[in-house]
Amino acid sequence: MGITDSLTGTIGLFTTMVRAGIIAPLRPDKYVRMGAAMARENMGITSGFASAAQRCPNRAGLVDEHGTLTWRDIDQRADAFAAALQALPGGAPRVIGIMARNHRGFVESLIAANRIGADVLLLNTSFAGPALAEVVSRENVDAVVYDEEFTPTVDRALAENPDAVRIVAWRDTQDHGLAVETMIGEHFGSQPDRAGKKSRVILLTSGTTGTPKGASHSGGSPMVLKGILDRTPWHAEEVTVVVAPMFHAWGFSQLVFAATMACTIVTSRKFDPEATLALVDRHHATGLALVPVMFDRIMALPNDVLSRYSGRSLRFAAASGSRMRPDVVTAFMDRFGDVIYNNYNATEAGMIATATPADLRAAPDTAGRPAEGTDIRILDATRREVPTGDVGTIFVRNSTQFDGYTSGATKDFDDDYMSSGDVGYIDATGRLFVVGRDDEMIVSGGENVYPIEVEKTLASHPEVTESFVLGADDEQYGQRLVAFVVLGDGAAATPDILKDHVRVNLANYKVPRNITVLADLPRGSTGKILRRDLQELIRNDGADGDGGNGAETP
Repeated sequence: MGITDSLTGTIGLFTTMVRAGIIAPLRPDKYVRMGAAMARENMGITSGFASAAQRCPNRAGLVDEHGTLTWRDIDQRADAFAAALQALPGGAPRVIGIMARNHRGFVESLIAANRIGADVLLLNTSFAGPALAEVVSRENVDAVVYDEEFTPTVDRALAENPDAVRIVAWRDTQDHGLAVETMIGEHFGSQPDRAGKKSRVILLTSGTTGTPKGASHSGGSPMVLKGILDRTPWHAEEVTVVVAPMFHAWGFSQLVFAATMACTIVTSRKFDPEATLALVDRHHATGLALVPVMFDRIMALPNDVLSRYSGRSLRFAAASGSRMRPDVVTAFMDRFGDVIYNNYNATEAGMIATATPADLRAAPDTAGRPAEGTDIRILDATRREVPTGDVGTIFVRNSTQFDGYTSGATKDFDDDYMSSGDVGYIDATGRLFVVGRDDEMIVSGGENVYPIEVEKTLASHPEVTESFVLGADDEQYGQRLVAFVVLGDGAAATPDILKDHVRVNLANYKVPRNITVLADLPRGSTGKILRRDLQELIRNDGADGDGGNGAETP
């Protein structure tokens, strides 16, 4: 980059930060204290919390079921917990696993770990004991902070690691040796010995098979900040409701970004669709961070319930983590205004593209346009760029600091472009569309089929509310298409009717051999559909079965 380009970029970043209120008419000494506080955090992922404590110490920083904490409260409590961790009999932990829902204990543990230089492993609250055991062993976790409800899972996971420190973050009873709240109380007013190194946050990828990989991050460049602010209407010192799980890359990023903006973070331990709308109205929130299935559950509320809430304060409702249902996107915006921003992210690459409300009105299933500072290439199997509109693997280049997998492995690269692991295409307007994972393509009878095309077609039937398609082994065709659908109330569509619907709209080889009707699709805590659960249904039903609800294509 030349001097002119660098100067232009700096001016653009400054302008964006002024518009978003990050740079505001504050006293010079306050900016000095903010800078010093961020430096003490080693300019790490949690530096925004330290900065907010200097910028607006008496402003509400976090609201959860226990009440309100100011930014000063959060800062002092994190210091106390950090000091308590350093005072443990075995010394400060080196790698801290956090298995907690959205609440102050999660946030305080995250900040405290950074202040003592410990790496943080964010653990999925849906983990079973064996999966958790494998992950904590692989990542050398020597302390786990967890909610009491996960005690049986943690006990099983640490059965072969009895020396690991166990600290309860959210208590339903008082019978615990170590608890975050108790440790804070015992060390309140203490200052930890600040670490000289920047801690890493290890986010677990949500791969389709096997144990999730640990992806290590140490932050990103200022241009990442600019890319977000230029696309989504954040503004400093407002209120953001974060109901996306904070252990997940998306919810975590929204938590950290809200702190960077000194925005009050309103959250709750468990998602409830009506309660979420109530939080938005009660706190006059301008932002809402959630995962796509939460939109589904909100719009499934009865009309008389929805009509109790206006959502008029919202300027953005941002989602990421899985595919969004186009009909739900449109219905939500028709009721609450054009406020949905669909973000296409990857644990390894950060933000890749954002679909604004205008993009979603034009094409409700788009992933949007590349974020500023992000370049996208669509490549075929020979690493050649494909023509506009053709499907290929999505490769990304940006400044997000992905430090590699903790196993030592890395992603697939072409020059300095990293594979996202997804396949998709860019249309003539420059919008990106994600077709699916590159390992989800089904080859049936020599023909390539991407499940999302069939899913969209099934979902376009008026009686289908959700659909999911995957491949099953087939002796004759190699693979066959198997579909699972959820029907609306009072629906009478049969598998044969749905197959005819697909046949009218797509080539015959894209018609699912089996269609099974389910009451609900199995989902994890982030809203992603659990492929392995559906694959288990296929195995249990046998090679040609349809679960008693489907019908086989003749």
